[in-house]
Amino acid sequence: MKKRVIYIVLTILLLMVEVMIALFVHDRIVRPYIGDMLVVVVIYTFIRIWIPDALRLLPLYVFLFATGVEILQYFNLVELLGVSDNRFLRILLGTSFDWKDILCYAAGAVLVWAVERKIRHL
Repeated sequence: MKKRVIYIVLTILLLMVEVMIALFVHDRIVRPYIGDMLVVVVIYTFIRIWIPDALRLLPLYVFLFATGVEILQYFNLVELLGVSDNRFLRILLGTSFDWKDILCYAAGAVLVWAVERKIRHL
């Protein structure tokens, strides 16, 4: 139960950071790169609420999920779903494919993997 509480708190805090970045940061580094990297961390911590025991490949699975969403952006998912007028869904799903986003997702997955590995060896 203690692990779940830690991951709940982490998810809420990181989600708040992501929202603050989305609403108030309009630069060329934090919003496009750090924000994308943190998306993977938020998804990971959210999943760990429900699966508190470490899964060795979970960072890879989260990376593949994020990459899948990015690929759907290439195919204009927002327009295909007919939700292009919904600002929230446009932000959530994204509207433009970018290889750099996939690199940011990979960085987030490596970060999560490294932190989890470090925690396991304490």
